[in-house]
Amino acid sequence: MEYKKVNPYKELAPFIHFYWELKGNEFKKGWERVFPDGCAGIILNLGNKCLTDNGCLSMDSGKTYVVGAMNAFKDSFIDNDTHLIGVCLKPATFANFYTYASQNELTNNTVELEKPISFSVDKTYENPFGYFDRFYSEKIKTKTNQLHAVIDDIHSSKGTISVSDLAKRNFTTIRQLERNFKKFIGLSPKEYSNIIRFQYALSLIRESKQNRSLLDIAFECGYYDHSHLSLEIKRNTGILPSLL
Repeated sequence: MEYKKVNPYKELAPFIHFYWELKGNEFKKGWERVFPDGCAGIILNLGNKCLTDNGCLSMDSGKTYVVGAMNAFKDSFIDNDTHLIGVCLKPATFANFYTYASQNELTNNTVELEKPISFSVDKTYENPFGYFDRFYSEKIKTKTNQLHAVIDDIHSSKGTISVSDLAKRNFTTIRQLERNFKKFIGLSPKEYSNIIRFQYALSLIRESKQNRSLLDIAFECGYYDHSHLSLEIKRNTGILPSLL
């Protein structure tokens, strides 16, 4: 399997994490798992049909799909005919480019986009990432992200800040915060914070190379103990920390 990431044009960096491309090969076929990260994305299938959403959806060739934010892991089947290309949007930026219903309708789902707002297969083949830069530069509706400050607070605390403290720091109510997160991200503030905390713990586990105990990592990330961390890892990835 070949996978690469490319940064967007600098003017789009506040809204887009990266572009990516995945190609399968005959030497490695099977289910590939993606862990929740709180981001929505757009996928264009340039290969044959591709099973995703744990086998519940088949993405057709030449079609563009939106992938909502996830609060659980997701499996897709990759074989030698797989060729996917896509965009990883930053949290709460889907509405900067697209008009759609509340994001909580997309949570954990992959939905085909209508043709007028889909990618052009021909233009993607010519120069995929240059085309994506032009596509989103022309499509941007607003440069305002209503949740930018709140998201920054969550990331600064590595997901440990409470929802009540978030509301106080951003001069809003918990109820309003809940509504905005459901609308623009598709997750509750608590769910999003838990994902950021899990991602931080995951990075420490992968980087530690057994130099640190799971208990130390659990305490640093704000978990009660190593059992609490293990349960969160298992819930988000479907596997035990020792197998990561």
